[in-house]
Parts: sequence; C-alpha cells; structure tokens
Amino acid sequence: MAKTAKRKRRSQKSAYPGITPGIASAGVQSALKVLEGRWKLTILFELFGERTLRFSELERAIPGITQKMLIQQLRSLERDGIIARTVHPVVPPKVEYRLTPGGEDLCPALDELLYWAQRWKGQRRRWTRRQRKACASVRRARSPRNGREGTCRPA
Repeated sequence: MAKTAKRKRRSQKSAYPGITPGIASAGVQSALKVLEGRWKLTILFELFGERTLRFSELERAIPGITQKMLIQQLRSLERDGIIARTVHPVVPPKVEYRLTPGGEDLCPALDELLYWAQRWKGQRRRWTRRQRKACASVRRARSPRNGREGTCRPA
C-alpha cells in the first residue's frame, strides 16, 4: 500500500491575495530603491508629522551630512515624488521641504519596519547570549586541565 503524502498548506501572509512572490519581490525592490541612500530615511523621519523644514534646519537636524549630500538626497526624493520643494522669492533664498501625500503614506510602513527591526534586534541579542552561554560551557569542557584546547567554534 502506497503512502499518500499530504501537503501542508502555508497560510497566506500577504494582505493582497493573488500576488505572486515575483510580483511582490519586484514591488518591494522598487520601493526600496526610492529609499536607498545613507541619509534618505533620516531626512524622512525629520519631515514626518506634517513638518515643513528649511534647508538650514534640515542641515542642523542631521549632524554629519554635508551640504552636497543633503542636496543630492533631497533632489532624489523630490524626483521620486516623496518630498515637495517650495522656493520663496526672497533674498536670501528661502527653500522649504515637506512630505507629499505619497511621502506621508510611507510613515506607517516605516513605523512597522522600525517595530520589526527592534524585535529582530532583541531576538538576535538573546540568541547571542544563549550562544555565549553555550560557548562558555564548551570552553570549560575543553579546558587545558582536560587536555583539550579551550576554543569555541559555534555552528
């Protein structure tokens, strides 16, 4: 008598039924391309909450960024439709930046990503502690008194 293998169905984790892994992957990759860059997320978090900031305020709020890099990142975000740039015709020039409605839509997604990162970091930290504890017991077992070397190479 032949055994029939029953396949376990995995539950759908996506909120969008009918989206294939290829389509999902392409969509997320295109979204991440908009956000890639060392300073873009920092700029976005500074502008969240319907804030409008001048260039000099952004420059002060983000220590370590050069003017050239800030200009490049702001232009890229503007080109992608994430932020809006308003130039006031005064001397000296006054330029303000704010999030577009599409940029504001990123807020909940980035909050969820931040929440995931904090959980992941906590799990990773616990795993490292567990690994250190296991490694310490291996070191004790392999001490020179037992005639073995005291190194630990966790799998």
